[in-house]
Amino acid sequence: MPYGAGHPVLSGLPPEELAVLLTPLPGYRAKQVFSWISRGVRTFDDMTDLPLPLRAELGGRFALYSGEVSAELRDPDGTIKLRITLHDGYCVEAVLLTDREGRRTACLSTQAGCPMGCVFCKTGALGFRRNLDSAEIVSQFFRLREIAGDIANIVFMGMGEPLLNLGELRRAAAALTCGGGTGFSPRRITVSTCGIVPGIRDLAEHGPRLRLALSLTTADGELRRRLMPATNANPLPALKEALRRYQDLAGQRITLETVLLGDVNTRPQDAEALAEFARGLNVVVNLIPWNPVEGMRFEGRLLREPGAGEIARMDSQLKKLGLNVTRRFKKGQRIGGACGQLGTLGDGETAKPDGGPYR
Repeated sequence: MPYGAGHPVLSGLPPEELAVLLTPLPGYRAKQVFSWISRGVRTFDDMTDLPLPLRAELGGRFALYSGEVSAELRDPDGTIKLRITLHDGYCVEAVLLTDREGRRTACLSTQAGCPMGCVFCKTGALGFRRNLDSAEIVSQFFRLREIAGDIANIVFMGMGEPLLNLGELRRAAAALTCGGGTGFSPRRITVSTCGIVPGIRDLAEHGPRLRLALSLTTADGELRRRLMPATNANPLPALKEALRRYQDLAGQRITLETVLLGDVNTRPQDAEALAEFARGLNVVVNLIPWNPVEGMRFEGRLLREPGAGEIARMDSQLKKLGLNVTRRFKKGQRIGGACGQLGTLGDGETAKPDGGPYR
């Protein structure tokens, strides 16, 4: 399968952009190529309704996908993590999750590394390398689908902050939701953000109308600044107003993702602050027990997973305060594929001689 070594990559392009790139081919040829890409063909030779000379010409000028799978890890719980090496040597990870009903979700990355620096997230500890282009984003989906078959949902919750790469996120979403391609409903695609106020407002005003999840973790403003330092430029009052605007225009419930850290944000006052932040919004709170990453510290102390009692008390108190609460169960921990673990070496892996898999 070609992976874009020096050639323009076609996956990730919305149909109208693909038509321009393939000029002077007639429009119907571009639609055929787009349809074949959406079906996950391996080579141009597989596009059987194109003339043989055209297939050869396209194969010499373009690549279908971007990046190459350099590692595939499987957790006994059914989770699959792919490490994908990009053309410049940087690596990203994409994860396939399967729920209890057998529905599959593709978790995609939008950046190599992450600039947000959240103290509880391995990806943030890697630092920021660069934004991904739409082909690099969409190619992750096709690689996961090639392994899994049908995929029910897409979440942009992998490496990076999606709203700091909003232009390429839009192009990727356009390619994935186009009726002539994979035809994903925008309501089956979720974007998770640490809370980039300008990005939320832009998404609200200009779309696409995707589901929105906020990685809140805590509604204690001072604690949030210490846990998630890059969010200092996006204070909670402005963030709440941006969420309200998104909700007014998109008409969708928003998920407040709360990573529970033992003895850090599981106090009664944390539940009360969260309930106050949620007041006036249509939200569901998703409690996510922290997935351990060796050596991660907060203000000199090693972070730890919350105990079962802490989780249960937080769940109970939030419900008593009138909030709709769900709990995320652990998936992919043994391969470093759980929330906050991307960039972690999984079981059976060894680091490269330069010290790790990421440049």
